[in-house]
Amino acid sequence: MSAPERIPPRSVTTAELLAKGELKVRGQIREASNAVLYCSVSYEGQDAFCVYKPVAGERPLWDFPDGTLAQREVAAYEVSEATGWGLVPPTVLRDGPYGEGMCQLWIESAADSELLALVDDEEPADGWKAIGFAEVGEGRTALLVHADDARLRRLAVLDAVINNADRKGGHLLPEGQDRLYGIDHGVTFNAENKLRTLLWGWAGEPLTGEAVETLTTLRDGLASGGPLATRLAELITAAEVDATRARVDALLASGKHPEPSGEWPAIPWPPV
Repeated sequence: MSAPERIPPRSVTTAELLAKGELKVRGQIREASNAVLYCSVSYEGQDAFCVYKPVAGERPLWDFPDGTLAQREVAAYEVSEATGWGLVPPTVLRDGPYGEGMCQLWIESAADSELLALVDDEEPADGWKAIGFAEVGEGRTALLVHADDARLRRLAVLDAVINNADRKGGHLLPEGQDRLYGIDHGVTFNAENKLRTLLWGWAGEPLTGEAVETLTTLRDGLASGGPLATRLAELITAAEVDATRARVDALLASGKHPEPSGEWPAIPWPPV
């Protein structure tokens, strides 16, 4: 008698692990303005660490009255995935120990990757883009710069699409030499223009050919009945989906990175 065929274990996707796995709270990230819990998640022999942000721990925001911040975090992930750039860690909406919330894969950032700097020069050096001047104490100012990095440039385009009102330096997580993630997308997708970011270095410059191609793909997905529009409609309001579509159209029409409007502070505070 021949031995029975051994069936290999099924491969669990990251999305399945996050959505269906058992969450165990390991600690709290206390510097966050809303409840952010560091957790482990286990499912069918697979394990990972993740961030769990329960809706019950969100502070109400007068200018984001609809839906939840958790839903907006998931919506940002969906747009990131539609670009093909993979700029937002895998993120799902699920039930957890403190009710429904956002669950996102934990990313270990590469500590030696320098993306932001303060310099004493009037102009940025090669390989850097100017953000603006910042006070550094004792009446001194320094030029705040970010790396002229293709990964950051893609993130700047994503932020313009999702209308990110809070792109800080601490939200940039490089992983190795090639991968960069952006996190903390709770204040996004407002129907009014609220873009606030550190990534203004390309403001007014032409979009790359890659960005134009990606935005064209997004426009198709955001068309009425399109897959991205349908998914976003489950997470944000119809007006916010329409505004997202309009932002993509505006970027394609101008062919340029957006510039600060001058109507409000363009850089979030604190910037890091």
